[in-house]
Amino acid sequence: MKGGLFGSISRDGGNTFRNMGTMHSDIHDIWFDPNDSDQMFVATDGGIYRTWDGGTTMEIVENIPVSQFYHVSVDNAEPYNIYGGLQDNGSWYGPSASAGGIRASDWNSVGFGDGFRVLKHETKPVIYSEMQGAENVWRYNTKLKQIKTIQPLPIEGTPKFRFNWNAPITLSPNEPDRIYIGSQFLHVSDDMGDTWKIISPDLTTNDPEKQKQSESGGLSMDNSGAENHSTIFTIAESSFDEDIIWVGTDDGNVQLTKNGGKSWTNVIDNVPNLPKNTWVSHIEASVHDKKTAYVTFEGHTSGDMKPYVYKTKDFGKTWTALHNDTIEGFARNIQEDTVNPDLLFLGTEFGLFVTMNGGKTWERFTNNMPATAVHYITLQERTNDLVMGTHGRGIIIIDDISPLRELNDEVMAKKLHFFDEGSATIIDEEQSFGAGGFGSETQFVGRNPNNDAKIAYYMKKKHIFGKMKIEIFNEEGELVKELPAGKKKGINLVTWDYHLPAPKIATGKTFARGGFSAPTAPAGEYKVVLTKGKETFESTLTLKNDPNSALSKRDRRKLQKTTMKLYDMTQDLAYLVYQVDQYLEAAAGSESQEVKEIADKLMALKETLVITTGDNYVGAAEPQLREKIADLYSKITQSFVAPSKSEMQNLELLEGMFDKAKRTYQAMEKSEIPALNTLLEAQKSKVEIKSFDDFVAE
Repeated sequence: MKGGLFGSISRDGGNTFRNMGTMHSDIHDIWFDPNDSDQMFVATDGGIYRTWDGGTTMEIVENIPVSQFYHVSVDNAEPYNIYGGLQDNGSWYGPSASAGGIRASDWNSVGFGDGFRVLKHETKPVIYSEMQGAENVWRYNTKLKQIKTIQPLPIEGTPKFRFNWNAPITLSPNEPDRIYIGSQFLHVSDDMGDTWKIISPDLTTNDPEKQKQSESGGLSMDNSGAENHSTIFTIAESSFDEDIIWVGTDDGNVQLTKNGGKSWTNVIDNVPNLPKNTWVSHIEASVHDKKTAYVTFEGHTSGDMKPYVYKTKDFGKTWTALHNDTIEGFARNIQEDTVNPDLLFLGTEFGLFVTMNGGKTWERFTNNMPATAVHYITLQERTNDLVMGTHGRGIIIIDDISPLRELNDEVMAKKLHFFDEGSATIIDEEQSFGAGGFGSETQFVGRNPNNDAKIAYYMKKKHIFGKMKIEIFNEEGELVKELPAGKKKGINLVTWDYHLPAPKIATGKTFARGGFSAPTAPAGEYKVVLTKGKETFESTLTLKNDPNSALSKRDRRKLQKTTMKLYDMTQDLAYLVYQVDQYLEAAAGSESQEVKEIADKLMALKETLVITTGDNYVGAAEPQLREKIADLYSKITQSFVAPSKSEMQNLELLEGMFDKAKRTYQAMEKSEIPALNTLLEAQKSKVEIKSFDDFVAE
């Protein structure tokens, strides 16, 4: 079998070849099953394919995330969208959350070819995207469904433009309609790409020996555009001053203008201990200080796999090296935290590294983060999410990195420190119809962000001896939830889905949905108590109602009151059935006719309370009081609208039925049950009834 642009296979030792089944182009790797050569896996630019018939038919493997993103960006929608370009698979954007999980069908195409930068206009329904070598740069109006090509074109007097295969496009943080793109020159447009002007000289080394693409390739020319060199690769405009612009090139220059391009200074010679002409992979203009910038360099194309990370605090006059031996892989990208200037995130060929002290020390981030090539990093400022584009694992999001902002020497010296999570919002949102369903079992589904209340804390040492738990108390001091505590050294994150425990439900022959439905805790302030051996630590957590909720305060109170009334009815019924079952169990096997008669009356009562025959699948009986209460309870507690008039009328009916059953049992408690106890004691069989609280707490 041969790889290449398309796959082909030979069954006669290479004398003849035939094409394989339909696949994405660019075949990189092939694996044969050693026991059956008709079974193969094929790696392509579009993913993994498999075949069971020797390549006649090829099936893509959809349930593994192996996409290759070059760049990612985000917007401020709710939920926010992620934009990015894929190796040989165009440009896309999709949501950070979707009903039932994030599927391929949630993503929207906004470009062809190799996709690189994809950027959303700050205020307008406009998305910019590009394909390799800036062969096309598009401006797409998502509202009007209009596409306009906007790449800079040569005009009279300009030389041929040299665009990197991965040509840099950057939006201004100061002027929403301004867009930059780099060839060997810096191009700028103030009208979203309709007109362009060059605001720099050639900012590269312009070494003619590195511009002989048309002469390369041996027997045939190798001039796809990917070979372009001496090009601009990264651009950063300062958020403090639109006239401060940094530019990095693939042949090792770091250029700076402080007057909007009127003059430029190459500061590369000020960078210490850096091999000459090392590729500038990323420049990050600080959001905390206009004189500060971070630069990553990488030399893997010339065999140098070392990381190079530098910081300047004086417009490039002097530089401090931030890299050390703990960083693995060459550096591709660096992201400064928008709140804590000492918190930096570094993307390398072998994963994500984090520093909390401005680069003095680095640690590999390993919590659900593979050692994959991190090509780009950005922060979603509203949610504090770290969003990464990787080569081989698609897009990876680390939800809410805000606890990292609090870590310092003082915090890490403590035995246990609660991070200030502040509050959580109760999201009034239900599972939409159609999410998932049959036919999607073989597809990859990205997890939605966790909207639960978060309890985050730092522990100096791993907890080994003694109990450790987290308890949550309401404003009345009542325990509403107990959670298992994280025990590891470092940051622990425990989540609470802001629900009370599901109600204790009566034992019956069938399942009842009410036993799986937990009511939402009301908004308010809760005390968090962490017990660690003999020590306790306290924090607070505030639950807030959804500000976008359609529920009025009156309707919310009605929903909460009705939910808890049905919750209490469910548990009261469970306790009643428990008491009846205790007597029936004690009376079972008795030869006494009087015992049998009382047991028959108890059984007759139980048959009105729960289903006592059949099972969940065969011979289902008529629903009894347990099933009717549980059904209404589950409908109301899982809803985010006030109970309807019909539901309230049904509740009134069920209350009447339950009151009748309780009166029947109370009447038996005055006559039959004392007599039953006497008879059972005579037979040396005594009934032990737990209290309601002990029963519910089981």
